[in-house]
This record gives sequence, structure tokens and C-alpha cells, in this order.
Amino acid sequence: MILSDSEILEHIESGEIVIEPYDRSCLGSNSYDVHLGKTLATYDDVELDAKSHHSITTFEIPEEGFVLQPDEFYLGVTEEYTETHKHVPFLEGKSSTGRLGIDIHATAGKGDVGFCNTWTLEISVKKPVRVYAGMPVGQLIYFVVDGDILVPYNTKKSAKYNTRNVIPVESMMWKNFGDHKA
Repeated sequence: MILSDSEILEHIESGEIVIEPYDRSCLGSNSYDVHLGKTLATYDDVELDAKSHHSITTFEIPEEGFVLQPDEFYLGVTEEYTETHKHVPFLEGKSSTGRLGIDIHATAGKGDVGFCNTWTLEISVKKPVRVYAGMPVGQLIYFVVDGDILVPYNTKKSAKYNTRNVIPVESMMWKNFGDHKA
């Protein structure tokens, strides 16, 4: 079951869903619009190795916007910090974003119960497109969980993305392997 606008509001009031900053006008009938943060990042390495930690270079989107290129892969971040303590959040692109040829996530559209952070976006584009900090880029949809959650994400010892960030976070896949390369 997907939460309706009235249910999302009820859970915000109870503290089970946190959205900062919150703007009532961003609440849809069954979703909440999130916005592109001011920071983008690109990987420094041309070739990525899942067993290795890779550095990224971050930069701010200028006021006149930034043109994303089809042959590049970008990490972005939502302006909104979110917490969800009882529901599974899904981040999907807005239809207007998709119609510009912008994909905001490669595979990671689902959060876990207990996810408390901004959302790192995995951005690719079909054509060159100018983007702006603060533009609506996606929407959060909240699903009801059936059953008890034994270990929320924010209490998992193996959780890799618990540190609160306002910038994009690179892949931490390398932490899944025993012989970590730094």
C-alpha cells in the first residue's frame, strides 16, 4: 500500500517521516517532490573497479545552471534530508525530468526503513541538458511494511551510507569485499 497525502502528513506530524526542508506545496496526492541539491560530482577514474574505493570531484551548480553531458555519469544529491522510521521510501524521477531525458537513479530507487539522510542521485542523460540547483527532480513515495522491522537501516552495523551528507556520496561497494583497497 502506498501512503496518500493525508497519510504522509499524519506520519510527518508523528515524526515517523521527516523531510527537511519541508514545503507543503511539494506534497502530491501520494508523493513528495524532492529537489536537486547544489552539488554534483564525477568520478576521478575513467575505469571503476567494484573492489576499489574511488575518489570523486564535487562542484557546485552555478546560478546559470550546468549542462549535463550524455557521455558522463554524475552523482547528485537531494536538497531534502529525509528520515523514514516505519515505511519503505521509493525515489522516482518526475515525469517532467524524464521527458528531458534525465535518469536520476541507475538502480538505487528504494530506501530502507530507518534510512536517515539526503539521497545520492545517479544521474545520466540522453541529450545535453541544463540543470539548476533547486529544480524539482524526483518524488518520494512511501510504502507500508507488513511485519516488524528487526534492524532498521540506521542501526545496522554494515550500513555504508549512515553519515549525514549534503554532497553526493560515491559507491561504497568496496566495503563488501574482505580485502579493502583504499
